[in-house]
Amino acid sequence: MGELDGRIALVTGASRGIGAATARALAAEGAKVAVTDLAAPEALAAEIGGLARAQDVTSEDDWAATTDWLRAEAGGLDILVNNAGLFLMKPLVETTLAEWQRLHRVNVEGVFLGTRAAIPLLAERAGQWSGGASVINLSSMAGLVGSAGTACYNASKGAVRLFTKGAALELAPQKIRVNSVHPGVIDTSMGDEVVNGLAGLTGLGANEARVAATAIHPLGHMGQPQDIANAIVFLAGDKSAFMTGSELVVDGGVTAG
Repeated sequence: MGELDGRIALVTGASRGIGAATARALAAEGAKVAVTDLAAPEALAAEIGGLARAQDVTSEDDWAATTDWLRAEAGGLDILVNNAGLFLMKPLVETTLAEWQRLHRVNVEGVFLGTRAAIPLLAERAGQWSGGASVINLSSMAGLVGSAGTACYNASKGAVRLFTKGAALELAPQKIRVNSVHPGVIDTSMGDEVVNGLAGLTGLGANEARVAATAIHPLGHMGQPQDIANAIVFLAGDKSAFMTGSELVVDGGVTAG
């Protein structure tokens, strides 16, 4: 038996990286997993025996359609993983208002819209589980500490962190837990964006920038998508039943100092 047998989960931004690893990990623990992205991740859904749908997380109408789809096709929702997100590393003087707005629409508004839309479904089934229903929001170590070139990204991920805490207090009476996860640099395509951004800011070559991005982690290496997926599985199930409004930091020690 898996830790999540009988539960229904939704993972946004599931086509790659942390989202895809999370979908596989939730399914491995027995959850029925629905996956969404701008293009429906149909191959992933077929692999894990789940459901797939195209979704724009910044669209209020798309969220309404997605929750209707979950009710009709899956029977409800127990676990929401707000994973869809963008990265931006760029000097402030070079950052356009359109870039700021797009970053916040996906990283912040997407989390707000998803959480709000899911509340009725989550509340309907929360009483079935000792740990209630679970919302897991992907923030970042950049939501805890700042760094040069990432002020806009810091702002978006810091907003996710505090939105999570406020939502956790509001939804606790309905047995809906809300927690955030804060990855370090993870060896994914977004991790490559971090390396490329660092190279652009510092003038380092690609290999040197990768070494520098790796070296910030006291454990001596970047994280893997499975490291974050493991943390999400923990927050999704009953082993974390007494955790809400918490921030689970999985950053190889970057923010420990």
